[in-house]
Amino acid sequence: MATDMRKKQSFDIEGMTCAACVRRVERCVSSIEGVESVAVNLATERMEVCFDPEAIGEEGITTTVAKAGFAARLRSLHEVILGVGGMTCAACVRRVERRLVKVEGVEKVAVNLATETAHIKYVGTRLRDLREAVVAAGYEVLVSSEGATGDAQARRRRELAVQVRHLLWALLFWLPLFAIEMGDMAGLPVPALLSFSLYPSRVGVLHLLLVLPMLWIARRVYIDGARAILGGGPNMFSLIAIGTTAAFAYSAWGLGTMAWGGAATFHTYFPAVSTIIALMLFGRYLEARSRLQAGEAMGALLRLKSEKAVLVEDDGEREIAADDIEVGDNLRVRPGERVPADARVVEGESTVDESLLTGESLPVGKTVGDEVTGGSVNGAGSMVVEATRVGRDALLMQMARLVEEAQAGKAPIARLADVVSGYFVPVVLAIGFAAGAGWLLAGESVAFALQVFVSVLIIACPCSLGLATPAAIMVGTGRGAQLGILVKSPEALEIAQRLHVVMLDKTGTITEGKPQVVEIIPADGYGEDAVLHVAAAVERGSEHPLAAAVLACAEQRGVEAPVTEGFVALPGKGARAMVGAVAVAVGNRRMMAEVGIDVREGGELPVQHQEKGDGESVAGRTVVYVAVDGGLAGVIVLVDRPRPSSRDDIARLQASGLEVVMLTGDSREAAEAIANEVGIDTVHAEVLPGDKVAVVQVLQRQGHRVAMVGDGVNDAPALAAADVGIAIAAGTDVAAESADIVLMHSRLTDVARAIELSRAVMRTVRQNLFWAFFYNAAGIPLAAGLLYLFGGPLLNPMLASLAMAFSSVSVVANALRLRRFA
Repeated sequence: MATDMRKKQSFDIEGMTCAACVRRVERCVSSIEGVESVAVNLATERMEVCFDPEAIGEEGITTTVAKAGFAARLRSLHEVILGVGGMTCAACVRRVERRLVKVEGVEKVAVNLATETAHIKYVGTRLRDLREAVVAAGYEVLVSSEGATGDAQARRRRELAVQVRHLLWALLFWLPLFAIEMGDMAGLPVPALLSFSLYPSRVGVLHLLLVLPMLWIARRVYIDGARAILGGGPNMFSLIAIGTTAAFAYSAWGLGTMAWGGAATFHTYFPAVSTIIALMLFGRYLEARSRLQAGEAMGALLRLKSEKAVLVEDDGEREIAADDIEVGDNLRVRPGERVPADARVVEGESTVDESLLTGESLPVGKTVGDEVTGGSVNGAGSMVVEATRVGRDALLMQMARLVEEAQAGKAPIARLADVVSGYFVPVVLAIGFAAGAGWLLAGESVAFALQVFVSVLIIACPCSLGLATPAAIMVGTGRGAQLGILVKSPEALEIAQRLHVVMLDKTGTITEGKPQVVEIIPADGYGEDAVLHVAAAVERGSEHPLAAAVLACAEQRGVEAPVTEGFVALPGKGARAMVGAVAVAVGNRRMMAEVGIDVREGGELPVQHQEKGDGESVAGRTVVYVAVDGGLAGVIVLVDRPRPSSRDDIARLQASGLEVVMLTGDSREAAEAIANEVGIDTVHAEVLPGDKVAVVQVLQRQGHRVAMVGDGVNDAPALAAADVGIAIAAGTDVAAESADIVLMHSRLTDVARAIELSRAVMRTVRQNLFWAFFYNAAGIPLAAGLLYLFGGPLLNPMLASLAMAFSSVSVVANALRLRRFA
């Protein structure tokens, strides 16, 4: 089959002033041979062109536009993932996104709180401008490299260590203060000298001395909260800082007034302030720990990468860092060591554990010429391998990069949380002030109003809103990577959980993809080897699995496949070429029709074989016709058996409510035979590669959401047209451009598992969003005194801080359940 060579490119167009200019540019460019479609937008001064790069290049398009009187400049879209430090809640996410979007040339921004990253697509601007925008928003740029998952995990470990240290120091000062306060309030025996009711001035000073170190320990909260307020984007730290500062200032004022003889006692909020800080730090510790656990899936994957390698040179062997390996280096792999890079065996033989790729733990034999993958474990033999892919091109780094990009993205379902987060903190501040003022006007004391104000600010948790979606996606995509399911974007997860139809390509997806020649039927005047001789010669130029089977048969029989001239591949039909002085065509009925042969009548086959030739397929067998100089020379019969698990895998898809459809270019007889064997009712057979898209679109117009499952190369147009494209990568190319999900293990089982994973992730997202909204919707009115208004209790700020601490932790903990998905 021929691969799809279409390319899409964007150009900036200068000099257009009206709709007539747009039409002129579109008319000139569309007249270029090889250009399939043109769309020009006057408002954005942009042109989108779909073209065949073998027929015309970008330079030719810009030249044509210049001849039309306008200037065209190729738009080169860049992508970068920046690590962003200092974000605490959804309001921070919103603030960073707003600042980055204002940078000239930025096309799209997705900031992720769980992964602490900003995924930016931009044109023309400098990376320095993006970094400066993050800093100007009040945050820190941490990492700006691809595949920085390992660095991110190291950073999370450091952050966890910092949180542990802060928490332990805070507990050292909080526990005595809490014991004194709670003991006195509960009527427990407390030394008279420590009783606030007996000695308010003395105990008040003790409270102050214990709370001041805690304010210093949590100083980052006050610095970041104040910076966010001054920058016009208050966040969760701003709420905590305002609430605790107000309570501290009120208590300090009361203590000072009493000390100067202005009052006999005062209302102390020092214990409440210390408890809020302690619980906030405890919550931050739990959150940091949960984030570290959420990223462990990718951390475990990257730990498969070797740190060292043994370089084989003419004068001996020496150890080098794995990062210093270059393509072409010869590397020694000893028994039990990990293969340090994607490579080819050049000396020795061994067995290799490739469970990373195949999902099977049984070792695979490797000898000279075989490919090995970096991260796989060598068995008992010693090998010398030649590095073929290193650095960002290595399979492990491709996997890490894909998952990292998916985790850095943003699912459409998160948009509601994004909108709410933009107004959340200002609205909470307004509610807090309004509630406090309302109770003052109702005749309550200043202390009562302050307690309400502080409780409202402390209980509000924009952090849970910001973590609800990305935490689940982070854990889910990481778990998927462990299972060999690489999800390229959160959008793919969201769409996959709502699919109606799964379309399966037959060859290599339902079947093993390894057809074998089972019979050669020559016409009168030809022998089997003669038919195989000319067929193999033509098939040398084809990449189709059937061509590989014909060549393998020729090699087994010792039949030579000579060099041809004028090779032409006709997608969905076959191929033709000159073999010596004769014209040979190899393919299906359509191919025979191209050369004027009607195979439906049996052609020139011997009478005893006409029935087989006429049916083109018998019990799932595929027939390839061979024509020489316009006459039928014979047929080659091949069989491609279904995978042993295909029937059960398809039944699993059907049991989950999905309609399974087979899509193939093979004959209807062969396709229906396989379909009956594996339990598929709907078959689209004899479909040309270019027509597969039309089949997908017909189903979509009927209101179905469609997933297309194929090899990611020959099925590229259909994969791109489907709502979700799923490529079976067979562990070789995880970056199939047209696919939304890549299955590393080349198993049909993983199609069902990928869809089930998407449903599990999105179910968790909905649970998290519900909890985040419900918590804030219920907690804020309670803190404002709703229950007290009807005779109930007033929420204590310390309980409010406890609820706030556990709200974000509960969201991440719920997401962590996805680590058990199987």
